[in-house]
Amino acid sequence: MSLDLQGQVVAEFRANAGRVGGPFEGARLLLLTTTGARSGVPHTVPLTYLPDGAHQFLVIGSAGGSPRHPAWFHNLVANPQVTVEDGVFVSDASAVVMEGADRDRAFARAVETDPGWAEYEERSGRVLPVVALRPVPGPPRFAGGTAVSGGAALTRVHDAFRRELALIRDEVTAGGSVGAQLRVNCLTLCAGLHNHHAGEDGALFPLLAAQRPDLGLVLERLRVEHERIAALVAQLRDTVAGPADPAELRREVDRLADQLERHLSYEEEQLVPALDGLRVIA
Repeated sequence: MSLDLQGQVVAEFRANAGRVGGPFEGARLLLLTTTGARSGVPHTVPLTYLPDGAHQFLVIGSAGGSPRHPAWFHNLVANPQVTVEDGVFVSDASAVVMEGADRDRAFARAVETDPGWAEYEERSGRVLPVVALRPVPGPPRFAGGTAVSGGAALTRVHDAFRRELALIRDEVTAGGSVGAQLRVNCLTLCAGLHNHHAGEDGALFPLLAAQRPDLGLVLERLRVEHERIAALVAQLRDTVAGPADPAELRREVDRLADQLERHLSYEEEQLVPALDGLRVIA
């Protein structure tokens, strides 16, 4: 990808909370910022990634099938402290180059999802590096570098779940079988939903209840819906744990998506006005 095109994608990604068109439209995309191995200057590139649980992203140094590793890979080998943007959050992260069987299993999952990875490796004549990007624990920083209202922050998180569910729905529809990476994608989504709802139940809802007693019935309905969604998440987790039937998996994903969309829409309708008076420190 040319530097001009990279810059255009980066600008579009940041302007549209992770949504872009062109060759990356509909893809899982993140922005990776590394420190130049020689220059010491920050460099930001858009990369497709593989979900890999709740605590890391995987990226592959394909360089479009070039015989040389991409510059960002050399940068993170020299300085593994990087920054990752996913359209909602900006995170400091540690980059770990995967090796041996762990690398091979991750790459096999990537090829199962998109055979183009194997074509890139064959064309390049090298073993494509697979890198785990592991966010460093710390307070969340929202993309954009400025404070956002509580309502806007909630909507951004919700939209990220909507996009991931849409991608999984497409993957289930397109695939003839349930592969290893699709299982990981589903389990990563399940973990993300669990963590998000646990945070709301344990922190956000008590805060709102204390400041806005009039929202008591709304918050109770949302807690009940969390329990219903948790049951659907558990069913989906059980389905992908074994030899899942694609038709059954699609039904499970559709049920979760439909229930979750209703829940997210109701929560935004009821809570965004209340949260818009709060400020989230970026």
